[in-house]
Amino acid sequence: MNTEFVNGSFELDESLGIAKIADNEATKTHSELPSNGTESQSISSDKLDHENFPVFLSKSSTTLLVEKSEPDIRLHQEEKIEKVDKVGDEGEERGGWSNKLDFLFSCISVSVGLGNIWRFPYLCYKNGGGAFLIAYFVAMIFCGIPIFYAEVALGQYLGVGGMTFIGQLVPIMKGVGFATMVVVVLIDIYYTIIIAWTLFYLIASFTALPSLPWAGCDNAWNTPNCYVPTDVANLTYGISLTNSSVSAVEEFWTERVLGITDGIDNLSSVRWELFGTLVLAWILVYFIIWKGLNESGYIVWFTALFPYVILLVLLVRAVTLEGAEIGLLYYITPKWDLLLTAGPWIDGTTQIFFAYSIGTGALPALGSYNTFKYNCFRDAMITCLVNTVTCLIAGIVTFAILGTIAHATNASIDSVVNSGPGLVFITYPEVVLRLPGAPAWAVLFFIMLAILGIDSEFCNVESFVTGLSDNWPEKLRKNRKFFTFLCVLMMFLLDIPMITQGGVYIFQLMDYYSASGMSMLFLVFFQTISIAWIFGTSRFCDCIEQMSGSRPSWFFYVCWSFFGPLVMAGVFLFYVIQYIPVTYGENYQYPWWAEAIGITISLSSMLWIPGYAVYYIVTTPGTLREVLAKGVTPVCAETGERESAEREAENECCLSLLTKIQIVYCSFNRVCIV
Repeated sequence: MNTEFVNGSFELDESLGIAKIADNEATKTHSELPSNGTESQSISSDKLDHENFPVFLSKSSTTLLVEKSEPDIRLHQEEKIEKVDKVGDEGEERGGWSNKLDFLFSCISVSVGLGNIWRFPYLCYKNGGGAFLIAYFVAMIFCGIPIFYAEVALGQYLGVGGMTFIGQLVPIMKGVGFATMVVVVLIDIYYTIIIAWTLFYLIASFTALPSLPWAGCDNAWNTPNCYVPTDVANLTYGISLTNSSVSAVEEFWTERVLGITDGIDNLSSVRWELFGTLVLAWILVYFIIWKGLNESGYIVWFTALFPYVILLVLLVRAVTLEGAEIGLLYYITPKWDLLLTAGPWIDGTTQIFFAYSIGTGALPALGSYNTFKYNCFRDAMITCLVNTVTCLIAGIVTFAILGTIAHATNASIDSVVNSGPGLVFITYPEVVLRLPGAPAWAVLFFIMLAILGIDSEFCNVESFVTGLSDNWPEKLRKNRKFFTFLCVLMMFLLDIPMITQGGVYIFQLMDYYSASGMSMLFLVFFQTISIAWIFGTSRFCDCIEQMSGSRPSWFFYVCWSFFGPLVMAGVFLFYVIQYIPVTYGENYQYPWWAEAIGITISLSSMLWIPGYAVYYIVTTPGTLREVLAKGVTPVCAETGERESAEREAENECCLSLLTKIQIVYCSFNRVCIV
């Protein structure tokens, strides 16, 4: 970092005792020098002439300079400059946003992705439509928006990623950071599988031109139960449909893409076409993040905006299809009896966390690239609004198509497709078939889906890389590219079992136990109470006020302190009491050993929190009371490490040069005047 503090010189007029400023930009800001028991004067910038202004050295000020010896001042100055150098060098290594809008679009990119287009519709369909929406909005208001804002603000305040920010506030709860990294790795591993499926569809869209490979039932992979919903002639001539009938689009998904087996105990062989698309997906992710997320500004602009163009076209077409109103009515009508079960509540709450990227460390990582004084509140609110609207639009498109299929087949809407993680690969290709120029729209749609997946994935991988780099900066930051490559390679190897013919069963197990259910609720609950109950909501509000100049409203205060923890604790207990084992679709039940693997996946992140607390108590010297007191005492400077280091160094810099009858204009655009 450049440590030359003098940007303009001040000359002393001996006859008048007036100092003149050579740099007119010094009038913009100023700093106050602590008096240390003697009176000092500070001239505010709003009273200064923009070109020259007088600064009178008072007698008391001169006395202050004489009382403090120059060697002492020089020693303090060197210490403070060294401290600022350390902070500055760290900032240069971590990087920063080149444009204020880069942060907003990065937040939108990381939080608006496949969680909105892929996951929200199938969870909503699985949990009865309207009942899921009620649970979703309760979780959004009391948990999602407040916690999203808290994570971004803390990342900005501390200048660190998701692995270390709780540990700096509450050292004994540092296990929350380790749990976060485990969850992020698990999400990164199976999330790329969705990208691989999407790239498969994208490439397949070119193989049957001028048609699409899922448009008919005369392909090698089709079964005698296949039918084409868009084939009006077949329906007119009265071809009978039974409960075993399967649409051409669904058969393309199950038979051509997955080659699905009868269960998780029969994985069979690797799908080599999916292997190729998986390699391509990881290559794209790696080359986007290898220099750091903050240097990918224009990429995240495009990836955040382009999908909405395609989504709006599909929305207009879907709602105008015959029978769409059947699906939309199902979408917004709650089944009240389902609200008495744990399913909608656990899925609705964890969907908020998943879609908003809460508890993954991505949001603190993004916030850490902001300048200290940046007001992130507006960007946080915009991102949450855009995220929720995207989910609702994706739901409208999906349920409009389900209504159309139900109308065409005279079936009930909750039985037209086999609910599961592939719902988006059944409904959206169906609506594409009903657009003029279907192959072109299919290509554009799967490009959009790939972009949504890739930008969310590289943000999640970035949060993992940033989290570990912040914890071991000396070793990892200097070798960031190589470390990122090792992470990508490890995750790729762990992906391979999920691209076998029975791999979708492993995928469902990963999704249910790593990013949903009790593990995510457990993690975010302890993260929230660490901030609100141990560090203190009032102190946290002071931190936000120091950065933005205004305190959060009472609504955020009560959500952080009471509503959020109560909702999460209630849903968690409800889930444990009414535990529902994972299923694939409506019929497949996992064997007991697969359930045991799933619970182990959840515990692999959850146990870090109590485990590290016990480790901290055992290894920290002192009595139990002393250890607990130290464990809840922040290790970061309460006034903000970056902020306090800069301000102290500026004042010492000014004081030192004043002893030589010079008034200096310090860096960081502040004027220190005695």
